[in-house]
Amino acid sequence: MLVPALILDAPYVQRAIAELVLLAVLAGVLGSWIVLRRLAFYTHAVGTATFPGLVVAVPWAVAPQLTALAAALGFGAGLERLSRSRRLDPGAATGLLLVAALAAGAILASDVYESPAGVDQLLFGTLIGLGERDVALTAAAVVAALLAHGAMHRAWLAMGFDPGSAGALGVRTALADRVLLAAVAVAVVVSLAAAGALLVAVVLVVPAATVRLVVDDVRSLQVGTGLLAAAEGLAALVIADGLDIGPGPVMAVLGGAVFALVAGLRR
Repeated sequence: MLVPALILDAPYVQRAIAELVLLAVLAGVLGSWIVLRRLAFYTHAVGTATFPGLVVAVPWAVAPQLTALAAALGFGAGLERLSRSRRLDPGAATGLLLVAALAAGAILASDVYESPAGVDQLLFGTLIGLGERDVALTAAAVVAALLAHGAMHRAWLAMGFDPGSAGALGVRTALADRVLLAAVAVAVVVSLAAAGALLVAVVLVVPAATVRLVVDDVRSLQVGTGLLAAAEGLAALVIADGLDIGPGPVMAVLGGAVFALVAGLRR
């Protein structure tokens, strides 16, 4: 197999590897908080909710990442507002907003605009088709996630392990929630090009959920998640290259298999 030569010589493979490493850092920094705060459904939903933004990007001659980010942040803001009312369960609110976003995207794609091929590409990802801008945006998101983690670490820790007492401890729960939801939305948007809107949970949730089965402290969870996400991504890239299939679905199958294996051994 010519995988080593491809890694050294092919620019698209080099960009894919760089993207995988950056996404692994994002998974390590934010994936732990996603699992601890039970935001896995939100993470999947916010990726799918970018669909309306992806549909209008090409007709409006705007970068898909910008319209997807607007849709993701709007989704997060709506969820935060509905959850604060305490009259609606967060899971139910997420489901309602997700349905609304999908309906809006379907109407735009079928009745208003002709859905371009690029939408399908961003829904399912194309790790080997990344450009330099995609890698640069992911690097910027990593820096933003590290800054948010540094500023909100104590608040996220308190709310992750003892949400009922966080407010009494002086934690600004509303601000912490908004920053975390926004950080996850940004991470999802920059993951679209590589993993696709329907598979972002494979990068940001599954590795953290797997490591959470065997570790208890946040530092070990973050380091383990980053290492596992990088290993699974690189393995998926090699397998996909050998079988001539898309890396995104391979990452999904591989991540699910590793989670099932660890869960079985843990039991």
